[in-house]
Amino acid sequence: MPELSTLFNPRSVVLVGATDRSTWSKMAFDNLRLLGFQGRVHLVSRSGGSAHGQPTFTSVMEIGEPVDVALLMLPIAAMNDALRDLGAAGITSAVVLAGGFAETGPEGRALQDEMVATARSLGIRLLGPNCLGFINFNTGGVCWTGSMRTPPLKGGISIVSQSGAVATVMKHFAHQHGIGLNVVAATGNEAVLGLADVVDYLVDDPATRVITVFAESVRDTALLTHAARRALRVGKPIVLLKVGRSEITVQAAQSHTGSLVGDDSVFDGVCQQLGLVRVRSIEELMFTAALLEKTGVLQGEGVAVLSASGGMGELAADYADLEGVDLPRLAAGTLAALSSTLPPMATPANPLDLTGAVVNKPELFLDCMQALEQDPAVSVLVCVFDVPTDLNNDWAPFAVGSLQAIGRFKPEGRVRFLAISNTVKYVSDRSRAEVEAAGMPYLPCGLDVGMKALRHALRWSAWQREGAGAASTPPAHVATPACLPTSEAESMAYLAGAGVVVVPQVLAASEAMAASAAAAMGGPVVLKIASPDIAHKTEVGGVLLNLQGDAAVAEGFRRIVSSAQSALPEARLDGVVVSPMRRGGVELFVGVRRDEQWGHVMALGLGGVWIEALKDVSLRVLPVSPAEVRRMVTELRGASLLDGFRGATPVNLDELARMVSRIGDAALALGDTLDTLEVNPLLAEGDRIEALDALATYR
Repeated sequence: MPELSTLFNPRSVVLVGATDRSTWSKMAFDNLRLLGFQGRVHLVSRSGGSAHGQPTFTSVMEIGEPVDVALLMLPIAAMNDALRDLGAAGITSAVVLAGGFAETGPEGRALQDEMVATARSLGIRLLGPNCLGFINFNTGGVCWTGSMRTPPLKGGISIVSQSGAVATVMKHFAHQHGIGLNVVAATGNEAVLGLADVVDYLVDDPATRVITVFAESVRDTALLTHAARRALRVGKPIVLLKVGRSEITVQAAQSHTGSLVGDDSVFDGVCQQLGLVRVRSIEELMFTAALLEKTGVLQGEGVAVLSASGGMGELAADYADLEGVDLPRLAAGTLAALSSTLPPMATPANPLDLTGAVVNKPELFLDCMQALEQDPAVSVLVCVFDVPTDLNNDWAPFAVGSLQAIGRFKPEGRVRFLAISNTVKYVSDRSRAEVEAAGMPYLPCGLDVGMKALRHALRWSAWQREGAGAASTPPAHVATPACLPTSEAESMAYLAGAGVVVVPQVLAASEAMAASAAAAMGGPVVLKIASPDIAHKTEVGGVLLNLQGDAAVAEGFRRIVSSAQSALPEARLDGVVVSPMRRGGVELFVGVRRDEQWGHVMALGLGGVWIEALKDVSLRVLPVSPAEVRRMVTELRGASLLDGFRGATPVNLDELARMVSRIGDAALALGDTLDTLEVNPLLAEGDRIEALDALATYR
């Protein structure tokens, strides 16, 4: 959204409601001075006079020159008049501080709607209400009513937060740990501009290299999807912390922002689908962003770790194992090169312990990193080292010598390099200056958070290399049927017409028809009650397995009909479905349901009774391509069952992906009224991928 450049890169600012009596006004004015804003700053106060040592205007119209953005620090009752004043002055961007709008309930919602209508009629873009505003650290342009304390460092990481307080915590945390920032924006109630709008703008912002997000809800899912796919295409990471995992959080977010949080498991799937890096804490958020800013796209999965402590190396190995980070065995040539460099008591390995010899010989850092860089399995090199906050002590010679040795390491080609502290460290002005002088990519995040951040960076880099995130479109041959399928037989017939392989079925209205159909199938059969009023057939005794012979099939027919009539006397019975009995293979579940925020969502997991017992599923918003289905399969804990587990026939994953993708396309073709479409089980064995049962329901 390029038009937001005027808002976030203003050349002039007006503070409306400026007064020495307001803490908000004083902080907003001081922040402009603290960041060294070089543009014009105007003050407007209806009562006139001066504020913050500067004359005020009684209206924006009095200024008499163009102004890029207005910060409105006014009560609700004065808001619409102030907007009309902005409109008359030609100002098209404004930040609204005041709360008391939609977050308070229906009356507040009505006031917010009135304000939005006024703003839209005047062509004014609003950030807020109920927000602290924005900061641009690189240009000094700021409309921020919160405390700044000290100006955080300039950098390439931008923050978008639906909570102003969380944004404040994030920027303070960044400063404490030497992380440079670009834009910080708090979106508040998102009456006009929302989180997705700001993210979409930052994708195009050349000063932003990594986007971080704190979200309570996603209102514009279509725009966020569009922005995320563009970010993935241009190689700009989006690292996101979203609340909503607990029911308590859902309730709190509703009262805080007046919006729904959404199904959290669906959002996990969305992140996987769109290449959004989802984290679980502010620490993880900021350090993952800092790591990605330093490394960009990683060229492989292998990580090598070296440390001056064997114990810290062991901790690194444990943390890496917990996060699924690969510490590969080193090649023979690498081990030989390390052996010629290390002291006799050291053992070449990954992680690598430099031993206490490094205290007297800091150049061991450089020599060993240069040897590790040549290993073909290593793509990321992590040096565990604490940059001290105070160099006026006995360890200063070792610290300075080590910093210089590590700083001289400049990897070439595909290997990326990071120095990570042993534990989370505060970065002082002195230590930051030493790191900058050494030219060392340093993360003071500690090994635990560091391995989490590295896992996220490796996953995002894999998305980049795989070209994930591209939009899928359903094939043209899947057309909406004239009559929507409701029964199992109709649903199976519809799927077959959409290119899904389904088990043969015959609808029998009598015992004789059932026996005849079973005989024609030439083996054991399954009988299932056919009724538009019975969704869960097993619960009413409506399924019998492994029947063979005319007598057994006829008896089965009678038992199923009798059981269904006893359990649900009012149910309409169409007869009994006869299908050949299938054995072996892996039973999968493919289900589609409509999510209120994201539309139709597909779940893929282990089928049969395991879907409820294990809840081992991967989720995606439709449509999904076969390539996306392959990625879904890798996320299942039971994925190894498809690879020929204990001598079983391996499943043709390409054929499985094609079949699951077709089920998704068929679900979309049923239209917006579709509530659920379930295929359970989808039997997979070798090249045979076959739907054994299916049912569609509608809203």
